[in-house]
Amino acid sequence: MATEIERKFLVNHDGWRNLGSRTLYRQGYLVREKGLAVRVRIAGETGYLTIKGATVGVSRLEYEYTIPVSEAREMLDNLCDKPIIEKFRYSIEFGNLLWEIDEFLGENEGLILAEVELSDENQPFDRPDWIGEEVSGDPR
Repeated sequence: MATEIERKFLVNHDGWRNLGSRTLYRQGYLVREKGLAVRVRIAGETGYLTIKGATVGVSRLEYEYTIPVSEAREMLDNLCDKPIIEKFRYSIEFGNLLWEIDEFLGENEGLILAEVELSDENQPFDRPDWIGEEVSGDPR
């Protein structure tokens, strides 16, 4: 069983911008209903199919598989709900953890979220000064 434990935060200033590498992501949903999400994603030049269960606290079941990028493109173009979500993801090491900052494009332009994956829901961690309000419980 694969469990994802993830906390999400708004970002309160641009101090993170020059700290990590940037990758373009395109993603769409094949299924998105209460308790289940099936997502197709292209990160750089790699395709993924991800299945996520219901969130309980900040944890949920997650299964992710690499798929051919050509098939991911076809699914995004022909099978996924629109609009397709596009964002730049920045990966930043801070306090022995990997923080991922998502800067959304298109319809969500202006939204910037930071997330960190933990090994335990109660794991203590240092917050960078560019981390703002926690939004882990917001389903949007």
